[in-house]
Amino acid sequence: MTENQPSVVVFAPSPQLTVTVEEVDGAPDMHIHAGGQGVWQARMVAVLGLPVTLCGAFGGETGSVLRHLVDDGDITVCAREVSARNGAYVHDRRKGERDAVVEMAADPLSRHELDDLYAVTLREALAAGTAILAGVQDPGVAPPSLYRRLVADLGQLGCRVVVDLAGEYLLAAREGGPSVIKVSHQELLDAGMTDDDSAPALVRAADHLAETGAELVLVSRAGEPAIARTRDGVCAIEVPTLHKVDTRGAGDSMTAAVAVALALGEPMDDALRLGGAAGALNITRHGLGTGEGATIRAIARQVRLTPVER
Repeated sequence: MTENQPSVVVFAPSPQLTVTVEEVDGAPDMHIHAGGQGVWQARMVAVLGLPVTLCGAFGGETGSVLRHLVDDGDITVCAREVSARNGAYVHDRRKGERDAVVEMAADPLSRHELDDLYAVTLREALAAGTAILAGVQDPGVAPPSLYRRLVADLGQLGCRVVVDLAGEYLLAAREGGPSVIKVSHQELLDAGMTDDDSAPALVRAADHLAETGAELVLVSRAGEPAIARTRDGVCAIEVPTLHKVDTRGAGDSMTAAVAVALALGEPMDDALRLGGAAGALNITRHGLGTGEGATIRAIARQVRLTPVER
């Protein structure tokens, strides 16, 4: 990374080791990857051509394998070696749908481990200027209060903060005043922040989330166009309809692409189009947080932003 070059940092406290079984020509085909929300987001940032650093904790046998899988040349890793094991899962997708065979939860991080990871993230995010805070698969890994403090401290130090969280973690991070909040409509329902998934109800929930000063609240809606609430108004992000292979990771790709565009100083409308395109392409692929940068930018030219009534 050269001086003054835009870049993104992803805070991913505990990445996962993922094993997926596919079927090729009637025989099992094993795929072993680094995974988890933060890894998928970091991967998409790299796909779109921006330098990206992942700050995470790695421990146990799973962590040893993960450390090598993440550090593949496209993602710079700031690793805190810990005693806690990283989580892992084995999914069987030979019948087309994901069947969870084994899921191992990550161990909680100690206070000292969290303090060290916090400090490393502050350092790297301040150098980059833009940070994505990814959630934890297992709630015991890190407390919600850590996210509130990290959002507030990064913002105080002049860093744009993008959060993609749910439940207590979303509510805690919101108190810190992030620049961008990404959430799904289902997560808003589960958190009791809306009582239905109609566009007006979701807009009201987005308005509430934005009360702490967010420049963008982005609500993904599964098969429906995402809703974006900006300081200039509310719009739906209408993307081309593409054949679905795997919908997992589409929201993470959207978050990462928006962060990339904003880090590059692109207008908000362009950021929304790029985010919609990244999510749309991701569902056509087996790999999560993957794609091809030029293809995403080409699709972005076909993404429409349409006004949404309050």
